[in-house]
Formats: sequence, structure tokens, C-alpha cells
Amino acid sequence: MTGFVVVIPARLASSRLPNKPLADIGGLPMVVRVARQAARSRAARVVVATDHVSIADACAEHGVEALMTRIDHASGTDRLAEVAALLGLKAGTVVVNVQGDEPLIDPAAIDRLASHAAASAAPVSTLAHPIKDTTDFFNPNVVKVVTDAAGRALYFSRAPIPFARDAFAHQTDALPAGLPALRHIGLYAYKAGFLATYTTLTPAPLETFEALEQLRVLWHGHGIDVVVLDEAPPAGVDTLADLERVRALVAAGAP
Repeated sequence: MTGFVVVIPARLASSRLPNKPLADIGGLPMVVRVARQAARSRAARVVVATDHVSIADACAEHGVEALMTRIDHASGTDRLAEVAALLGLKAGTVVVNVQGDEPLIDPAAIDRLASHAAASAAPVSTLAHPIKDTTDFFNPNVVKVVTDAAGRALYFSRAPIPFARDAFAHQTDALPAGLPALRHIGLYAYKAGFLATYTTLTPAPLETFEALEQLRVLWHGHGIDVVVLDEAPPAGVDTLADLERVRALVAAGAP
């Protein structure tokens, strides 16, 4: 599938890792490495959307397209909507949101999500993978998603869902066989026309309590398809420890 656009929102501010998009990984700023990984997909275009000239300059230095966007966006999705408008994308164009702190992002995962989104009637598509242990299942920092029979999201939560009432009444150190526990992966594909709609949606109470922006889409009655991968993708960079881990992987030959 070709013709989709990858947009990488990149803000300079970060509470846990200052100047994170510009952090050096194997001689490249992290955001440049993310863009190069995304460019290995079948995307027709890869664009970094930033609010700071230092990020735009770093991209220009390494031949990565970047657009300056407003500094007051409440979310990365709002920034995507601005980019879609600036680029004049047609309503049916698939826009894949790749986070700027995913320097090891798998291009094949981007392609799979974009291909699904292009064929789907849902305005939004995302990824998940099976949860295999209770540590992740009961961890509120691990976002879970429950889907219907067609693979469309019913709900996202930091709580352990679906909750196996009877099995967990006896033990919580193992997941019961067959429990459809899925960890959400924060890679999204949108129809460009829906991005304009998203900016008109009011925040949802569920979104506020769970601190999960995607619940706004469900609250207002729009669908999110969930594509399930067999395995978890490489972890992104949230902390200095994460950054050192990725640096070591790149030094050892990771793409």
C-alpha cells in the first residue's frame, strides 16, 4: 500500500527527559532517527511536525522534511490536524502518527497499520499485542484495549481489562488461558478528513479520568480499529535509562 503520509509530532519540552527529540543516538538526533526509520516504510511522505526551530533546523541538516506548527496544541492529534491542513491532504488520505520518541519503530508495523486503515471504514486505526504476564496486565502504565468481534475497540483503560472475575478470585499471579488481554501500542492511522473533525470534539469525561486521549473518539461515537501484532514492538524512549538502552542497541547494530 502506498500513498500514505507519516507525521511525527515532536515537541522540545519533556518533563522527564529535556530536549528529548534532539537527544543523540549514534550520531543522529532522535527525531531524525525516527524519521529515517519511518522512511523505510512505504510512506509517500514523512514529515516532522514541530513547535521549535531547533528541531526544524536539526531535521533540515539531515535532509528530513519538517513543518513548524503552533505551540499551543493540546495534543499530538491536534498537531496532526494542522499538518493535514497545511499539506492540503485529501479527506481519504491515510495519515500515520509516529511518535517522535520511537527511534526503533518497525517500518513493517507502519505499513501494516496504514494498509489496514486504507481498507477500513473506521476513521482511526491503531495497534495492540497480546499481554502475556500479570505484571503488565495489572500495571496502570500499560494501557489495555478490549475489542469486539470485528476487532473494533470497545474501550481503552489503565485498569486490568477484561477482568477475569472467577479466575482472579483464586489467583492473580497468572493470566487465565484464553483471556483476550491486549496491550495498546500508541501508533495511530487517521483518515485526513477525520483529523479536522477531531479538533471539533469536546474532551470526554472518560478521557480526563483515564488520561487517554483516544477515548474522546469513542465517546463521540467514532470507531477505532485495532490491528493485533504477534509480538510487542521495541520500546520507545521516556527516560534517561530508556535512552541509554536504545543507544546501546544502536551501537550493537540495531537499525
